[in-house]
Amino acid sequence: MNTWTLISSIVLLILSIIIIVVVLLQEGHQANLSGAIAGGADTFLGKNKARTLDSFLAKWTKFFAIAFFVAALVCDVVMYLD
Repeated sequence: MNTWTLISSIVLLILSIIIIVVVLLQEGHQANLSGAIAGGADTFLGKNKARTLDSFLAKWTKFFAIAFFVAALVCDVVMYLD
């Protein structure tokens, strides 16, 4: 195992952990349904804040997913060339 294989494997591991954390931080779609049944106790500002945070996390999820797949391809190519 050479240096490039080790580096690409570590990057792949770090990206996978980041993706797991970012996905777990997002609210589920069922959370919105329970809020509607509860009578809408959230304020207008609270709802907008949650939407902003959810959209922020969704954007970062897409970014890290693309980075993960690129890193997986690089790792595969590096292992193939080794």
